[in-house]
Amino acid sequence: MALTALFMYLLFRRQRPVYLLNYAVYKPPDSWKSTHESFLDNSVSCGAFTEQSMEFQRKMVANGGLGQETYLPEAIIACPPNISLATARKEAEMVLFESVSEALRETNMHPRQVDIVIVNCSLFNPTPSLSAMVVNHFGMRPDIKTYNLSGMGCSAGIIALGLAKELLQVYPNQNCLVLSTENITQNWYFGNERSMLIPNCLFRVGGAAMVLSNRSTDYWRAKYELLHVVRTHLGACTASYDCVYQREDTTGQVGVYLSKELMSIAGRSLKANITTLSPLVLPWSEQMAYAANMFARKVLGMKIKAYMPDFGRAFDHFCIHTGGRGVIDGMEKQLGLTAAHMQPTRDALFRFGNVSSSSIWYVLACIETKQGVKRGDRVWQIAFGSGFKCNSAVWRAMRSVNTRHEAWLDLPKSE
Repeated sequence: MALTALFMYLLFRRQRPVYLLNYAVYKPPDSWKSTHESFLDNSVSCGAFTEQSMEFQRKMVANGGLGQETYLPEAIIACPPNISLATARKEAEMVLFESVSEALRETNMHPRQVDIVIVNCSLFNPTPSLSAMVVNHFGMRPDIKTYNLSGMGCSAGIIALGLAKELLQVYPNQNCLVLSTENITQNWYFGNERSMLIPNCLFRVGGAAMVLSNRSTDYWRAKYELLHVVRTHLGACTASYDCVYQREDTTGQVGVYLSKELMSIAGRSLKANITTLSPLVLPWSEQMAYAANMFARKVLGMKIKAYMPDFGRAFDHFCIHTGGRGVIDGMEKQLGLTAAHMQPTRDALFRFGNVSSSSIWYVLACIETKQGVKRGDRVWQIAFGSGFKCNSAVWRAMRSVNTRHEAWLDLPKSE
């Protein structure tokens, strides 16, 4: 009896593997393409911006790392802009419905086979929710479990993965659909505060849909296994909490304020995140070198430079949030990565812009299409978000992957 009880305890205590069966990233219609010139022309024609604000936007667009074929929704491109709840819903429907349709088609799964739906979208939260919108459109089962995450910024895609991972430990033999997007239509800023104009210049339309499973029978067809989700939240610090903040400006225009301290706060959150992540992923030699350096600095008081582990020994591919050229440059330097490690992230920023929480999936799609992923390769997804948060997800490739994603087949020439 005791042995039976022990066996049952170990059986139920064991972590269920979480597999990524497939995913899709959204490619908007060509009519939504926005060149630097058309973006600036639209900004001038709407009549909301001063000449000083326009000059600032010209510099941002020229130096932000975005190419000439990123996407803006119809409501923003229109002259005058057509901002309404209806047009915001239309953007969300196009992004979510097409992403889900492609992901389910590639997985050979019917919508009624989905057991859990998780949607994250930070700044657009209609009633009924976006998750309800998906359930209604695809006619999903009445017993489906749905979750809608809002206000959690560009790192919310990994938060959604963490929630999916935890739910798939509770419910056996389940399929989970995770959707990550941001809505541009209802969150365009029409004021003249520089710190609130930056999102206009960087954020563009995008979204991704991922199909996860904990079914043992899916082992053979899964692309990746989710090994770790590590979340770091610096919200107890007021400066960190305030550094990305949706508010009204002095004229009553609503936008997202970005603090000048944002980059330094992002650096602190990254350091805290990799401190937790490192023991889970680094080889012993790197862990020992890191521990010895920490002991020398903190205990012995030695004035030596902090040791940065060689993450190239832990990961084969890096999918970093496409926050902007400055963010990517900072990550490359702080993590000691090579230009080759960072190229897929730079390509994703150039081709699609900052697509918020879905950006890490555009980077992975770029890697699969242009390089390929080998069986056993490890992938690190890392993103930053308001709060302030830094979150990581670690995947292991279950098989070699050379998927040619439609979003990456028609590539503009890089600058």
